[in-house]
Amino acid sequence: MNLRTLAAQTLAPLLLHRGSLSATLPTSLYTCVPRDRALLQQLCYGTMRFEPRLALIAEHLLQKPFRDKDADLQALVLLGLYQLDQTRIADHAAISETVDATEDLNKNWARGLVNAVLRRFQRERDSIMETLGDNPRLQYNHPDWMIGKLQQNWPDHWPQIMLANDQPAPMTLRLNTRLSTREAYLEQLYIAGIEATPGAFAETAIYLNQPCDVTELPGFADGLVSVQDEAAQLSAPLLDLKPGQRVLDACAAPGGKLCHLLEHEPGLASVEAVELDSRRAERIQQNLQRLKLSCTVTLGDAASEKWWDGESYDRILIDAPCSATGVIRRHPDIKYLRRNEDLKRLADLQLSILRNCWHMLSPGGKLLYATCSVFPQENERLLARFIKAQPDVRHLPIEADWGHARPLGRQLFPQQDGHDGFYYAVLEKPAN
Repeated sequence: MNLRTLAAQTLAPLLLHRGSLSATLPTSLYTCVPRDRALLQQLCYGTMRFEPRLALIAEHLLQKPFRDKDADLQALVLLGLYQLDQTRIADHAAISETVDATEDLNKNWARGLVNAVLRRFQRERDSIMETLGDNPRLQYNHPDWMIGKLQQNWPDHWPQIMLANDQPAPMTLRLNTRLSTREAYLEQLYIAGIEATPGAFAETAIYLNQPCDVTELPGFADGLVSVQDEAAQLSAPLLDLKPGQRVLDACAAPGGKLCHLLEHEPGLASVEAVELDSRRAERIQQNLQRLKLSCTVTLGDAASEKWWDGESYDRILIDAPCSATGVIRRHPDIKYLRRNEDLKRLADLQLSILRNCWHMLSPGGKLLYATCSVFPQENERLLARFIKAQPDVRHLPIEADWGHARPLGRQLFPQQDGHDGFYYAVLEKPAN
């Protein structure tokens, strides 16, 4: 099968808001011949990374939009424009391979259309860029609603946030420092021919200069390291864990922060991980097994107490479902799939989870609220709503050399060649 055909079939469901790259791409990679997998991934991720810009160009070049039943052709046009606009693939090869894919899709009638659109862009690129140059979607490569919200929420930071969103994220490791020191593992990587540098904020973080297959990492199979962004590695220290404590991870999948807290404090009395989705709960078990860790994994809704046995917890981690706008560079389809109206629904869910878990916290206990969002509506404003209605809450300011101090919690923005966007806040239930 033509590689562009496979890419178009991978992206078409996304354009209809059915699924995500995380859901559709693995199957396509499996069916793809091994030598073409890297290019397939580049085509799919790159097209969705630059979708706002590419879609604007396509709208300019097309007389009318594609119908839903031709979402594969819409994807094909975007793929072709991506290759011409953002890659070093030779123009003639990009156009030829993309146009030929119409035959694989059984849509020969569109061959001339796709060819004409791509060749016109090839010929008239400079004039098209000049015509569309004042459009924010071309300038900033984000949807209009997201540009406006970022400008409003972060007037001093929005350009850097959007620039970082358009750069591929680095591959970052979390070292189990109970098994090795960071200096010793960096030496192991050097011997293995893998260039790396230590993280600036998390003592467990290591950045690889170039991504690699995890099977190439020394000790990966034995649980020495895991793949996890540096911002996510800040959660375990913030929980202030101590031996003998009961801990709840309320939204646990895929288990990265859960495994880190188990590594960070092996003397905990008990740890319960709650996850709503059974398939995602399986990923937790897989991560626990590789790292030779154990805890109780419970299928349940963190916004409900039906699964709870009534015994309170000393520490609670809520890594709440969110807009994921801090990890767009890892999941570029978020730009297309997320909508402004999603934020209220997500904030209501976050508040429901927070309220439900709060009464499970022991007096004197601490709750860490976290999201991978950059929007205050899901973060500090959400915490303000909760604290206003909940009398037994004490906010504990986070003193740190990372992120930006907010009235409630700390906000991290995505950094080029650094950590993802993240938010943390620590709440304490007074003992008296």
